[in-house]
Amino acid sequence: MAKLVFDIETVGEDFDSFDETTKRVLTKWIERESENEEEYKHYLDDVKNRTGLSPLTGSVVAIGVLDADRDQGAVYFQAPGEEVKESEDGGIKFQPMDEKAMLTKFWEIARQYDEFISFNGRSFDVPFLMLRSAINKVRPSKNLMGNRYLERQRDDSLHIDLFDQLNFQGAVHRRDSLHMYTRAFGIDSPKAGGVAGDDVASLFKDRKFIDIARYNAGDLKATRDLYRYWHSYLRF
Repeated sequence: MAKLVFDIETVGEDFDSFDETTKRVLTKWIERESENEEEYKHYLDDVKNRTGLSPLTGSVVAIGVLDADRDQGAVYFQAPGEEVKESEDGGIKFQPMDEKAMLTKFWEIARQYDEFISFNGRSFDVPFLMLRSAINKVRPSKNLMGNRYLERQRDDSLHIDLFDQLNFQGAVHRRDSLHMYTRAFGIDSPKAGGVAGDDVASLFKDRKFIDIARYNAGDLKATRDLYRYWHSYLRF
């Protein structure tokens, strides 16, 4: 089966740009939960910093794809207002484009594959990709949100979410990050370069678009290597 590793990076809209109804919907629980002004401010800051976690208040700023067998891939990333040239490093091409073009490109590539590999893709990447695609009037070419159990998924769109597989569909109470798995398996962590997922919003604000793309490429390679361990020793 042709295998595609994928990963996305997202950023949120500026909270202050929302209409009053949206602000109220996002924050109405804070008054109920806050016991003092300091706690209220803490919760409000958290809401403002998490708009990138929802496809309704955020957008995709990078999509990475990597052929797991050929070790060739690409990261498509937003670089608004910047003249960024295409480049390549370690088998990964870096190509700037807007969100709609990224989504269109991803689903075009997906047509060529029948096995998809992610880390926490079922809970985050795929719902985000599918909803942002619909918002941008782009139709997904594959349904990557089929049954969570591999033996019940369609053969032409098998989605292996390593997060789901390595915690045995929720049987393991602890929900570890990609970094913790790479550490345990001796894989280079994408966090080793000093960038983490929480940094993407600030990097985007500072217009460090290529740094986001390179971080995404690190996630792709770490997920690929983790998949190889899972496939060799845990897949039945």
